[in-house]
Amino acid sequence: MADTILVAGTASHVGKSTVAAGLCRVLADSGVSVAPFKAQNMSNNARATPGGEIGVSQYVQARAARVPPTTDHNPVLLKPRGEGESQLVVDGTAVGHFAAGNYFDTHWENAREAARDAHERLSAAHDVVVAEGAGSIAEINLHHRDLANVETARFADAAIVLVADIERGGVFASLVGTLELVPEDIRERIVGAVITKFRGDRSLLADGLDAFENRTGVPVLGVLPYDDPGLPEEDSVALPPTGKRAVHGADDGVPDESSVTVAVPRLPHISNFTDLEPLANEPGVRVAYVPLDDSLADADAVVLPGTKNTVDDLLALREAGFDAAVSDFDGPVVGLCGGYQMLGEEITNASFEGIGDRDDIEGFGLLPIRTTFSAEKTVIHVERELRGVGPLDGADGTVEGYEIHTGDSTLTGDARRPFEGDGAATDSVFGTYLHDLFENRLARNAFVRNTFEAAGKAPSARNSGDGADPFDSAAALVADHVDPGPLPVEW
Repeated sequence: MADTILVAGTASHVGKSTVAAGLCRVLADSGVSVAPFKAQNMSNNARATPGGEIGVSQYVQARAARVPPTTDHNPVLLKPRGEGESQLVVDGTAVGHFAAGNYFDTHWENAREAARDAHERLSAAHDVVVAEGAGSIAEINLHHRDLANVETARFADAAIVLVADIERGGVFASLVGTLELVPEDIRERIVGAVITKFRGDRSLLADGLDAFENRTGVPVLGVLPYDDPGLPEEDSVALPPTGKRAVHGADDGVPDESSVTVAVPRLPHISNFTDLEPLANEPGVRVAYVPLDDSLADADAVVLPGTKNTVDDLLALREAGFDAAVSDFDGPVVGLCGGYQMLGEEITNASFEGIGDRDDIEGFGLLPIRTTFSAEKTVIHVERELRGVGPLDGADGTVEGYEIHTGDSTLTGDARRPFEGDGAATDSVFGTYLHDLFENRLARNAFVRNTFEAAGKAPSARNSGDGADPFDSAAALVADHVDPGPLPVEW
């Protein structure tokens, strides 16, 4: 059976996903058969595999490990939908919507068995399993049902690497406090710590590192410099809170007067917002997450992203007046998945999403489509021929991506189909169920070019292309700064 390394954290957003992805790529490139694993993930940023949907981090880590993503890499996925309720996905298939208490009372045991079985299959097929924990491993109120951390460490017989983020301050207190609070058998499994997001002279940490190691007996395996390898974000921690504005991509060295701004409404139930990251990485493109009542006066294009609750967010946009603002906007408009549904004329069977007994909801009316909700869920990875129309004019060729959605949309009037059987477009509005559209260079370049043209500006002479390989960048962070000595692997 495989050795398992559990990358656990002192808190959320400390760099666990990056460290796990880096380990996967380092080991894969060293000739080790390695697979990622996260017993239970909570994220609305999901990806499609042949067996169903998994969290984006495990999809990314599978690619880093150079293995096809499968549902075994993330057997339990919770997709929050508001009001303390989440959609439960087990082995890639949605099984229902549950409040937290109901999930723990009636479904957690089954979830644990699914996670154990998935890990056993991975362990039998590979030399090493790199497991990622969730949040903090020191949540004492959850230790009896902490599937991603405590349970995984036990059933996988895992060696634990504890990750802490120095940027937020108090890194040594976080590490020592975590070691004090974890169960005794878990404490014995912690083979080392990794400090992330360090800026400055590492020698200035020497006294603290020595004091920590002398106090706890846990070696510091590495101090990772502050660096963003460009991996997709797992959850909305990276976004501004609802009602706040934040701009991504403004640190590219292109003057603001030579740039364009793509406005993205910060939906209350936003999902799969990683669709926007390729645009923010383009020189001269600013992706602005804006409050729902924000003006679009400084926007050059608008993208309506995916959402876990299309009807809820559509009604929130309408209440804030965003529907009128988009209708009056004369630049390119793109709707992705739930955003595509909102741009249509009508959503029927809307009560399926829990909106009282209202079965028919009026859409923005910018595309001639009608969407009907049902219990059936589409989860599929696809390759399609794109016909460049509207805001993607000139982008003709093969693209790939994935669909994860409930509801189907049919044309009700004259519009051009950008794909066979999917999407609708006019001269200025484009909608599709295809996620990862802008990961495809031909689609991204066409949208950026048309946005600059609509704004009356010349695109930046700098071309980002596809950029550095984020998996290799994450691997370099790990390989250059982590001592593998205490780990059950070597590279």
